[in-house]
Amino acid sequence: MTTIKSAQYDGDAAASVARHKGVALSGDMPVDVPPPVLADPYRLPEHPVSTIRRLKEAAKSFLPDSLFLSLLHHKCIGRYPNLRRPATFNEKILQRSLRPDPRYIGLTDKLLVREYIASKIGAKHLIPLIAAPDVFTREVFDALPSAFVMKANHGSSFVEVVRNKSETSFDELQRRAEQWLAIDFYSIARERHYRTIEPRIFFEHLLLDARGQIPADFKVHCFGGRQGPPIIYILVISDRFGNATHGDVYDINWNHLDVEIGFYKRSAAPAPRPANLEAVLDTAIALSEDFDYVRVDLYAPDNLVYFGELTFTPGAGVLPFTPDRIDYEWGKLLA
Repeated sequence: MTTIKSAQYDGDAAASVARHKGVALSGDMPVDVPPPVLADPYRLPEHPVSTIRRLKEAAKSFLPDSLFLSLLHHKCIGRYPNLRRPATFNEKILQRSLRPDPRYIGLTDKLLVREYIASKIGAKHLIPLIAAPDVFTREVFDALPSAFVMKANHGSSFVEVVRNKSETSFDELQRRAEQWLAIDFYSIARERHYRTIEPRIFFEHLLLDARGQIPADFKVHCFGGRQGPPIIYILVISDRFGNATHGDVYDINWNHLDVEIGFYKRSAAPAPRPANLEAVLDTAIALSEDFDYVRVDLYAPDNLVYFGELTFTPGAGVLPFTPDRIDYEWGKLLA
């Protein structure tokens, strides 16, 4: 089975917390997550977890959300957050996690959001949905095409890419699905809008470009869309699942900025300006117009634009920036 783990964390606390709960590290570690963290925090432990570790993690589960997040922010960013008077981007994201807009629930659910996206920009921008069964059965597996992506709707990093179904099995995918469905994603990084999402498994078309590669991920950070044209910064993740993964930040004019987000490393030279950059920006603007801030994830293979997800609390409020001043500068942009 050709399997690829999602690179959606961008420094998410979720993977770090999962490790400290005793979940084993798989072989693939994305470079966007603060060490020590997990590329795939949902695998079963490969080694026994000590009783002391289990007791410590059980004790953490009783911490109030605000205290839990303050400690986590200090661990990942190096300073305690000011949650009463937030100034940085991360502090304001933590505030969102603690007091989320009710709209975030349906728009974070990777299945429910599809209806919203179709109404805003048209169904042609949705990656084709193959199946969203109530129960993943062998009959569902048998009906899947030879290549597909299995996902779960209730969190990040629930992604299994299958390029050739003959190289995997129903039992293997069912075990993975059961592991995902058992995860309470809210408990990992206390992002409260995940708390009431009903976990489900679904299957999408495997999106590839003309070269047969998974396309780059455009993470379009949109500030102030509700007040008018947003201020936009674009994080482009290239070769996400290969050996030369980079994360490059551009402005809307495709100027290559000397900024690193999470633990993605900046490329030495900028990528060529995409031929369909204006279409990418127009799509992001259309999807950001109802919000003070949202990260719109898009794919743009072969002059097309496909929707990935809407993210309202990127990095779970513990997202490192290089240089650190960007945390403060972006904080000024976020109302």
